[in-house]
Amino acid sequence: MNNKYCIIMAGGIGSRFWPLSKNNYPKQFLDILGTGKSFIRSTFERFLPIVPAENFLVVTNAAYKEAVLDHIPELKPDQVLCEPMRRNTAPCIAYASYRIKSQCPEAVVAVTPADHLVLNESTFQKTISTGFDFVSQESNSEALLTIGIKPSRPETGYGYIELPEGKMKEGVVTPIRGFKEKPDIERAKTFLAAGNYLWNSGIFIWSLKGILKAFHSYLPEMSKLFDEGSDVYGTAAEQEFINRKFAECENISIDYGVMERAERRYTIPAEFGWSDIGTWGSLYTHAEKDEMGNACKGKTIVTATRNSIVNIEDGVEAIVEGLDGYLVAYRDRSLLVCRLSDEQHIKEWVEKL
Repeated sequence: MNNKYCIIMAGGIGSRFWPLSKNNYPKQFLDILGTGKSFIRSTFERFLPIVPAENFLVVTNAAYKEAVLDHIPELKPDQVLCEPMRRNTAPCIAYASYRIKSQCPEAVVAVTPADHLVLNESTFQKTISTGFDFVSQESNSEALLTIGIKPSRPETGYGYIELPEGKMKEGVVTPIRGFKEKPDIERAKTFLAAGNYLWNSGIFIWSLKGILKAFHSYLPEMSKLFDEGSDVYGTAAEQEFINRKFAECENISIDYGVMERAERRYTIPAEFGWSDIGTWGSLYTHAEKDEMGNACKGKTIVTATRNSIVNIEDGVEAIVEGLDGYLVAYRDRSLLVCRLSDEQHIKEWVEKL
């Protein structure tokens, strides 16, 4: 029996990608890069050589269950866990972990967001396998491991992992000295120059026993809530129990709730062409561009325009003239025009709408 499991977190709405990503069809189900596959499909296929299809769990909003099954038809309906509301990543991971416990108490588990880009999948899979091997050792059963990405620029959109000085070795499990919040540009430049900082990818690997012990140690009230359902996981009573108890969970990320408090925390420095494609700017970095630096998609005429994104849905025509460094996006009767440098405001603009 294969004891390797994968939890895919797919409950977000990706509001920074409005108007492409909306409540009714969020980012993880889109083919934003034009690869022919959605983000969630690519994520599933990336782990499939390591984790058998029956050992995947996708945690998402109930409204997206059918979309998950459409994009990953290899899954059975009971492999899609439905959160009744958004409560951040710690409750999401706790729920899936308790379900796995009911099936395979000796499991080792990878946790991943549904909407990341990975260009070098063979190196990615080698890194994940190294992590699985590490946490499978009895001596490391309480170790909590996150994948760190060697930074290529002073990025302000990611959190950072600090390593002990002189310990940066690609592909090698390394103890973590500390975590740093998303920095301003000057601090990001300092991190890059220091040479012992990694981007925090938000991809985790641990033994099931290790993460459940960590929940009991660092988020005991949350653990108590999920412990109360020990006899319902995997049964017809599970959803009703989750619907009642989930709202009582603290709204907290796994980083704040567990990783920053844990004693035995590790990372693997890696380079496999990773991006969380969390913003239009990160999409622009990876998109194909014309000779004027424009990334265009859809039926458009773009003239006297440079360094811009023009993304128009099928069936709509657009003419764009005279812009420099702008974002023009149209989908589902919604239009966004703004400077790319102002994209950090998109989420608050959408909330006002």
